[in-house]
Amino acid sequence: MKDRYDVIVIGAGPAGYVAAIRAAQLGKSVACVDDWTDPAGESALGGTCLNAGCIPSKVLLEASEVYDKARHEFADYGVRVDGVGLDLEAMMARKDRVVSELTRGIASLFEANGIQRIEGRGKLLSGRRVEVTSLRLNVAVELEAEYVILAAGSKPAPLAVAPLHEDLVVDSTGALAFASVPKRLGVIGAGVIGLELGAVWRRLGSEVILLEAQPEFLSMCDRQIAQEALRQYRKQGLDIRLGARVTACAVEGGRVDIDYQDARGDHDEVVDRLIVAVGRQPGSDGLCAPDTGILLDNGGFIHVDEQCRTNLPGVYAIGDLVRGPMLAHKGSEEGIMVAELIAGHTAQVNYATIPSVIYTRPEIAWAGLTEQALKAADRPYRAGVFPFAANGRARALGETGGMVKVLADAETDRLLGVHMIGPHCSELLASAVIALEFGASSEDLAATMFAHPTLSETLHEAALDVGGRAIHRASAQKVRREA
Repeated sequence: MKDRYDVIVIGAGPAGYVAAIRAAQLGKSVACVDDWTDPAGESALGGTCLNAGCIPSKVLLEASEVYDKARHEFADYGVRVDGVGLDLEAMMARKDRVVSELTRGIASLFEANGIQRIEGRGKLLSGRRVEVTSLRLNVAVELEAEYVILAAGSKPAPLAVAPLHEDLVVDSTGALAFASVPKRLGVIGAGVIGLELGAVWRRLGSEVILLEAQPEFLSMCDRQIAQEALRQYRKQGLDIRLGARVTACAVEGGRVDIDYQDARGDHDEVVDRLIVAVGRQPGSDGLCAPDTGILLDNGGFIHVDEQCRTNLPGVYAIGDLVRGPMLAHKGSEEGIMVAELIAGHTAQVNYATIPSVIYTRPEIAWAGLTEQALKAADRPYRAGVFPFAANGRARALGETGGMVKVLADAETDRLLGVHMIGPHCSELLASAVIALEFGASSEDLAATMFAHPTLSETLHEAALDVGGRAIHRASAQKVRREA
């Protein structure tokens, strides 16, 4: 290992490892410092996303959905399965196997691109120096770089009234590793993480109670989509309680006693396990030495410009450490942008078209502006909506709940936002994001031929509905100009 590189990346999550790979592809000498270790104490690349977030949660969501379908839906397809049972140990083993395969894949990419992988905790010092403390030997070395990219990611936000306690009160990481299915499961927070984890354990047999302090469900989503989601999730058995502020938690006799308040007064619930899912916070603690003078806001986010430059020359910060949604793909695109800028190229990220997905069943996916945002801005718009219930492929799948909603400027017809709830919306959204990125109009989508029968036809019909021309449902033209 040498002591000077063109680029040093601190953090090997989706932002950091992508930045490292792209910088190496562009001919830079690159080192990537990372301190993540797996349950066995071995170093593992990929950060939270691959090890304890995006990937393991999706493996369990998929597995739990198959189990739930086998128990409750296969017969409707004409498939009879007797004696369906749950092997949670095997399910968890599959999750771990998928995670291991992907993290090893990143290690192979590092090797193929000549990236120096350094195991340890990185800290930015003045003068673009990086101190690396070995996790095994507890000794530190100093490295130098022409450019440093900070990509240390984020960690679960704690809740003072609900401190973690062994395997009884856990964060999102602990919720992915229960050894048994809790009979009664509490979740504090009904956002993306709380809903996905709650959905996994409900399908596997838990009674799930989600306590959300906010009075509005999924406030970041389009209201029409959020209301439909709340209706469907409650119908599935998720007990979602809004405006419920947890005031105390106590572990007693191997169970968790939760006190909370809502508009009706004080309440008490006893659960077998409790998941604290109240968001995430940037991992900037101890990342930079005080004398660097790097600027942070009150929330611990590193201040950057539109191209992720910090106030320090040659130092960039990307991913969950900086403003914007904490999404793996957003961090990855920032990593590519920064690597391109370091190499002297022109690059930018379009923050107006970032796709967002909640991987429940049905899935929620969106990009662009919501209807409530357009109303608040007093911007004239037109809306088109098409339900999955009127789509042939959705009928064949037996997944008819939900809709696709297209919002377009009332004067120019330019697409402003696309919002979905229904089957495979995480995949359907990509077409909408491409259209938004290219500045397409609803008429562009309406004039595009979509294969039949496909779920994507719902996007086509919703675009047609913007002009009141949906074919497979009766609709009148919807033109809204808000006062």
